[in-house]
Amino acid sequence: MKALFFLRHYNDIDHITPVISKWVDSGHSCDVVLIGAQRFRRDFRIAYLSQLPGVRAAHIREIFSSFQFFKWRLQMLLLTGNLRRLFIGPFVRFLADIYDAKRRAPLWRATADYLLTRSFTDADQGIVAFDWIERNSVIAVEWVEAVVTMARERGLGVVSLPHGDSPHANQLIRRGEWKVGPDPLFSTARIFDKLVVPNELCAKRFRPFLAERSIAILGSARYSEEWLIKLNQLMPPLPLTRSESRLKIVMFLRKANFTTFWEEVNEVVHLIAAFPGTELVIKPHTRSGWKQSLTKDRSLKRLPNVSVAGDDVHSINLMNWADICIDLATSVVFEAVRVGKPVLAADYLHAGRSAIAVYMPETELRCRDDVYEKIEKFLAEGCHDFYIEAHRQRFLKEMLDISGPGVLSRYVTLLETAARERREG
Repeated sequence: MKALFFLRHYNDIDHITPVISKWVDSGHSCDVVLIGAQRFRRDFRIAYLSQLPGVRAAHIREIFSSFQFFKWRLQMLLLTGNLRRLFIGPFVRFLADIYDAKRRAPLWRATADYLLTRSFTDADQGIVAFDWIERNSVIAVEWVEAVVTMARERGLGVVSLPHGDSPHANQLIRRGEWKVGPDPLFSTARIFDKLVVPNELCAKRFRPFLAERSIAILGSARYSEEWLIKLNQLMPPLPLTRSESRLKIVMFLRKANFTTFWEEVNEVVHLIAAFPGTELVIKPHTRSGWKQSLTKDRSLKRLPNVSVAGDDVHSINLMNWADICIDLATSVVFEAVRVGKPVLAADYLHAGRSAIAVYMPETELRCRDDVYEKIEKFLAEGCHDFYIEAHRQRFLKEMLDISGPGVLSRYVTLLETAARERREG
């Protein structure tokens, strides 16, 4: 059976690579097409996939002719937020109104047909998989809809796979969000045959827009035990020198559009730095770290035991290096919970309520005193026996594993079933 996987950015690669790996291990083949930044062609996970038998990986720029790619990219920029947020935004919207959906459709269909013909024959039972494409995606939903429509015309199944998890237990977490209720951001999921989510916390965001039969809750591929064993064998060497500090700490930041109380984050960094024997590495978000005020603060550069991780330092590297993690509601620390490494859920530093703090109240930081007392205790007593084990096990069961071991096999079964149902239907 053949699959075509589209990957946009770092998070897609991180969460969908384990599914692709298991798909190939199960005897199937696939094409992997990168439709985001070209730099991801060099990502270590893409390098791993490229050497697997039955996998053909390429950036879309390598597949289209230069002229076709230029037209596709230019038309994409008319619809996505990149240019619309700049001072030329009104002009871009004006052009999009003139060059309307009817005029854009031929190029969308031509490029979709080219990609599908490249991957599938008329006799193939197959599946086309995107990540959670949302209304604010950097890839135009119009084009995704064209690919989905033409895939169905060929008898191919179409599935949306997770590009992350739900680190927040509440809804109003971004600037400008003032109303609790169904968020139209997630309505794009209706175009797929199946939407896959790791847990109930994610599923409830999509339920207002999808029939229950269209949602599959399968557990987390990225944080499954099976994948973490393999990932530790694949990851590049740690580009940090081994520290002799008594307590090594990594702080993970959220995307810039989430409401974060940066003044207090800065205070916490200085508080930690004042402890002898500590070393702190700050990891900006993979897609918008450059927008975050903390990383521009000159006072941080004067702290000898604080540094900001560059793009070449992967989160998994940092978690292996660190003794503890401080989290501003990211899903990347779910891996630390899986292996029993302490995570401090710094909920008072942002506008959200983290899933980690809800499931494991012992992780929550509610004020600056909590930060001080936790760091002091780790330095004095070490980092063992941090979690209440019953709490951690419930988190693993309900957020990561769902129906127990075999998460990746469940993903493969769903893809196989979706392909057969579309062909037979």
